[in-house]
Amino acid sequence: MFFAAIAASLLFVGCNEKAPVGKLTESGLDKKNFETEVNGKKTDLYVLTNPGGMEVCITNLGGRIVSIMVPDKDGNKKDVVLGFDSIQDYINVPSNYGAIIGRYGNRIGNGTFQIDDVKYDLPKNNFGHTLHGGDKGFHTVIFDAKLAADNVLELTYLSKDGEEGFPGNLNVKVTYILGDDNALQIKYEAETDKPTVVNLTNHSYFNMDGDPTSKNTDWLLTLHADQYTPIDSTFMTTGEILTVEGTPMDFRTPTAIGSRIDDASFIQLVNGKGYDHNWVLNTGGDINKVAATLESPKTGIVLDVYTTEPGMQFYAGNFMEGTDKGKKGIVYQHRTAVCLETQKYPDTPNKKDWPTTTLRPGEKYQSETIFKFSVKK
Repeated sequence: MFFAAIAASLLFVGCNEKAPVGKLTESGLDKKNFETEVNGKKTDLYVLTNPGGMEVCITNLGGRIVSIMVPDKDGNKKDVVLGFDSIQDYINVPSNYGAIIGRYGNRIGNGTFQIDDVKYDLPKNNFGHTLHGGDKGFHTVIFDAKLAADNVLELTYLSKDGEEGFPGNLNVKVTYILGDDNALQIKYEAETDKPTVVNLTNHSYFNMDGDPTSKNTDWLLTLHADQYTPIDSTFMTTGEILTVEGTPMDFRTPTAIGSRIDDASFIQLVNGKGYDHNWVLNTGGDINKVAATLESPKTGIVLDVYTTEPGMQFYAGNFMEGTDKGKKGIVYQHRTAVCLETQKYPDTPNKKDWPTTTLRPGEKYQSETIFKFSVKK
């Protein structure tokens, strides 16, 4: 595994701005555990704050969101994303927790695609397909980081021609902006010198109870989507677009995640081991329209998701197996989080009628997603 290889090169080094001894972030992270060097590049923990007291911690290893502190209905701060306490932990446990996913979020069928009659072969790392850019996707790289303001972090990376089989030198910029309204905005930009495919997203695991031991069963999910893209037993989209009407895929009104997730009479839930599908959003790429809402009745914490993307992958933590020991030594059990990954549909390079992910020289890839937090009393 790639992370195992870079673990051997992990060296602890000094940083210009040392966190005071004993000084922790509000979420309990020690900045010193992120100040190191991997493959000759420095890593760190960057802390974004706003006047309302919200805190977001991000590391430039994979551009990962490590923690998000928001108030619950009683005014108590809760950390609502899963992650790890140090760079070494992220390396020891290969995963996508909180990471920027690229070059291509989700799956490319059979690890191959064509642009202008040129065929490209990619690493096959998931049931014969390419998942999340391959084993050495963006979740493993060290981004160059610039803390532009107390609430703004800019991450840049040059993905070289041929990296994980993808064509073109791709210059990527991801900006995290924490607004005064408790909204975390993620802006993605990319340019290439050769025709390629790009589909960037964020893979945060949200736990709306702020308790990593708590199951996602009772959380209420709303997805503003009349349709979804079904999958086969290898989690690959079939090319169909089906209605959610009359199926367990209908989240157009607030619905408890656990109410239908184990319905073995519905083949899509069998194929996905639960929910692990792309929904076709009704929002038409309008960043001002709510695409999804996730709510904990226990804490009252509400997450509204806005995006310019046409699709969203809802993953209910079906492959969380109780093997990953996360922050504060807590083991992450089955279905104790959910992911809401904004995206183009999976395998669009091989499905001509679906939203294109092709990026050509002279064009600019732009995508935006907002995770906005509030409280329902």
